[in-house]
Amino acid sequence: MRIPKLAAVMATCAIVLAACQPSASAEPSAGASAAAGGECIVGVSWNNFQQPRWAATDKPNMQETIEAGGGTFIDADANLDSVQQLTDVENLINQGANVLVMLAQDNQAILPALETAKDAGIPVIAYDRLIEDPDILYVTFDNIGVGRAEAEAMFERVPEGNYVLIKGDPGDPNASTFLPQGWDEAGLADKVASGEITIVADQFTDAWSTQTAQDNMEAIIDAANADGVQIDAVLAENDSTALGVVAALQAKNYDIVPVSGQDGDPANLQNVAAGLQYVDVWKNSNELGKVAGQAALDLCAGAAMADLAIPDGLIDSSVAPAAGLGVQDFETPNGTTVKSFILQPTPITADNLDLVIDGGWITQEELCANVTDSPPAACQ
Repeated sequence: MRIPKLAAVMATCAIVLAACQPSASAEPSAGASAAAGGECIVGVSWNNFQQPRWAATDKPNMQETIEAGGGTFIDADANLDSVQQLTDVENLINQGANVLVMLAQDNQAILPALETAKDAGIPVIAYDRLIEDPDILYVTFDNIGVGRAEAEAMFERVPEGNYVLIKGDPGDPNASTFLPQGWDEAGLADKVASGEITIVADQFTDAWSTQTAQDNMEAIIDAANADGVQIDAVLAENDSTALGVVAALQAKNYDIVPVSGQDGDPANLQNVAAGLQYVDVWKNSNELGKVAGQAALDLCAGAAMADLAIPDGLIDSSVAPAAGLGVQDFETPNGTTVKSFILQPTPITADNLDLVIDGGWITQEELCANVTDSPPAACQ
């Protein structure tokens, strides 16, 4: 399905094309930008605000970076609705967006919106979720590295036994490709082949829903109990699914077993402190928002994607891309090469919770609110 090209879209493009696009006959001059005419509008399409991090960390840092650079920030929340997201993108274009940032609910369903933006000459940044298209800029964390960090921590804690795999939304390449690839790089496939680990359940979670993850995990526990199988560990791909897993274990009065997650959501870090979640791979999305915001400003100024770079001092060195601050080529699962900024994650266990406190991510009081017995060092 294609979104109709409204007259308003084309009128907007006619006004901003000269400002947004480099000339075919000459390189853009220094300082040339949509802002040269006094305006750079960055439109952001969020897939949802139900996962806490988007509204709490990604959005404010992206917005602050854009506005500090003289741009205007506008956004819309699709509330997990792929069709609504298409309408949101069209509305952002109608509001004059010179650059679009898209956090896709579904990387296939979003393609008509991408084509509308491309037809209008508007650069697109795929934010934290890949869109398969060679013309986008992909800004994310090393999601293969996230999966690898999750699995390495879990294998150190539970080197052998019965594992449950709780994956995210099957339409998200992070869930279906990158994170499982990281698990295998850490040795999951080899451990299964050798018999050290047995996979007793492998379940996707539509929309990364906490409630769906809980329902699925409760059914898995019931089936394991019926078969006389003890669950020893749960590899959950992210924090919203990890919350569902922990809730299911508690609802079924099951022994708490090591559980993984990622994102550094406050509730999950509290669970790490309280011994309910073993590892949470922290993706400091404050920094990711800054990178996307600066890239949007640079694209608005007429920079080519191939020439983008993260300015020195913009982000904390702990998350800086391993390949350096310049934009890099990234090969997608379908073999498409896209320009990218890939930031580095940090695995957090009870032993290094001080990192998230020192990083200003969460206060000690909030982190330790649910700790009762045997507090970790960060809570003492």
